[in-house]
Amino acid sequence: MIKPNWLLSPGGPKNAASVPAGVEYHRVLAGEKRRIVRGIFAIVLLAAGLVIFPTAIGMAVAQIDVRMGNTPPILGGTDYTPLYHASSMISLGLLMPWSALIQRWLYGVPGASLRSVTSRFRFDLFGKSLLVFGPMWMVVIVLGFVTPGAEAPWSHTDLIAIFIATLLLTPLQTTGEEYGVRGLIFRVVGSWARGPRAGLVAGVLVSSVLFTAAHGSTDPYIIVWYFVLWTSLAIITWRTGGLEIAAMLHAVLNTVSFIVAPYLRADLGAQLQDRSAGVGTPYQLVPTAAVIVITAIVWWCTRKTGPLRTPSAGPPESSTPSTKSARARGAELICRDVPSG
Repeated sequence: MIKPNWLLSPGGPKNAASVPAGVEYHRVLAGEKRRIVRGIFAIVLLAAGLVIFPTAIGMAVAQIDVRMGNTPPILGGTDYTPLYHASSMISLGLLMPWSALIQRWLYGVPGASLRSVTSRFRFDLFGKSLLVFGPMWMVVIVLGFVTPGAEAPWSHTDLIAIFIATLLLTPLQTTGEEYGVRGLIFRVVGSWARGPRAGLVAGVLVSSVLFTAAHGSTDPYIIVWYFVLWTSLAIITWRTGGLEIAAMLHAVLNTVSFIVAPYLRADLGAQLQDRSAGVGTPYQLVPTAAVIVITAIVWWCTRKTGPLRTPSAGPPESSTPSTKSARARGAELICRDVPSG
């Protein structure tokens, strides 16, 4: 018999004793006390990392860019160089260990539990969702580049460097953001309410509003797109009991965008800095609709099981008709039962 491992089998739950049993993803940090002040402090610490990591690493790398005759966005310029790109991806990827550290320090819950209700990253779920949703999602993203925008010259070397850095580091960046927003903030705010339903609504809305605001757009199309995207990813995280599908959708979105844009000679520096009113287009309602459809499919495929919970030997916290444990119901979304590991 093959020993379970991350590649060949989802394996069993790895939850520590400090992870409560029989609760939904957003209720892992809930306790007898709501600990609102502690939660606000956790969000402030996360926001500090979101600012300090990119600033510190970006400023250090910018000195190299300046010597090469470039002025990256962190210095007020629009030269979106491979070095600036890589530093941005790495700095946001650091939100993964930072979020885990904050949760461990302030709540005593291991950071691994941010991955899913089983404290594992379920690669089987990630892979199947990539195969089912990935192609359609990529087509929707690429079609958004049909409308011409501001252009900038890209050297052959920069194109190759951006391509390699994007493939290697952009999934790290998006997963870091998922750990921080759909992971930590969703859980922190979800723990403030007395019940799972109220905690779900609060967690979804607050995390989505904060992350939308953090992107600093004043364009109605972009604001709607961001808010619906973040809300959908939070709902998917709740239904599946983990970050796998949210991380996949976010990673595909950014990876495809950062690969296609330079090869179409898009001025990334100018486009990423300008999110003012009038920049957005009606086409952004298309990916908005697409992510709603994906969320609806996930909901439909989990309609009989309800949201996945942490493994439990006793009655789970009540919020849905389902009373089965995470191990019994499994982690599969694509309308098929598989082990939850």
